[in-house]
Amino acid sequence: MTSTLALLRDYYNQYFGLTTHLHTPALLLARVYISWIFFKAGLVKLRDWDSTLMLFEYEYQVPLLPFEIAAYLATAGELILPILLTIGLLTKLSSLGLFVINLVAVIAYLDMTQAALNQHIFWGALMLMITLFGSGDASLDKRFKIT
Repeated sequence: MTSTLALLRDYYNQYFGLTTHLHTPALLLARVYISWIFFKAGLVKLRDWDSTLMLFEYEYQVPLLPFEIAAYLATAGELILPILLTIGLLTKLSSLGLFVINLVAVIAYLDMTQAALNQHIFWGALMLMITLFGSGDASLDKRFKIT
């Protein structure tokens, strides 16, 4: 019986040991996906700044900040943090920053549909994973030994 369990353990370790090689590509894919989502949102805000200000003033209910400051911060965050996240520089901080932007968006926009909320939850889960596990080997964080 012991040899059977040892054999099963060895097969298990051999199979799932290979999955450790997928960490870096999976984290890179998550970083690029999240970056693309938020960078596009930042570009949309920038292209029609008057509409962005109007939305922040009348539609979004951002707590504690004047709408102009909230609009500038959200736009800057959506344009700068995705670049850092994509190249893997200050990855955990960038991911955490985008997580906060995502959370504020969920809190501030009260008329969000269930489908949109589900999307934000998915993005939040990916950003939480990146924040907890870091950038992986394909990053400037790895190159500069930033943990």
